[in-house]
Amino acid sequence: MTVIYGIPNCDKCRKATKWFDSKKIPYRFHDVRQDGLDTSMVKNWLKHVDAHELLNRRSTTWRQLSDAERTGSGTADIARLLVQHPTLLKRPLVESKAAVTVGYDERVWKELYL
Repeated sequence: MTVIYGIPNCDKCRKATKWFDSKKIPYRFHDVRQDGLDTSMVKNWLKHVDAHELLNRRSTTWRQLSDAERTGSGTADIARLLVQHPTLLKRPLVESKAAVTVGYDERVWKELYL
């Protein structure tokens, strides 16, 4: 099953769910704010995606972090930040058996799912 990770009021996440709906591709939406993230999820994503690609450094959450929290740049630091602050996840993250993709990307989704 394809899972779209994001938050319901995110424009890109809404656009992604509309795209999957229009193509009749089944998915489950995982609200990272409500449902959270766990270490095993993040570690699995890090096998497929560079750690820095997962982290949204333009988010309000990022700007609210202390300088000490922002300085950790290793994979373990980024994984810890994402578990503690799930809204730092660059959205939407789409996970399936085929791949893990970050951000809204119809071109890649067409190749993977159609």
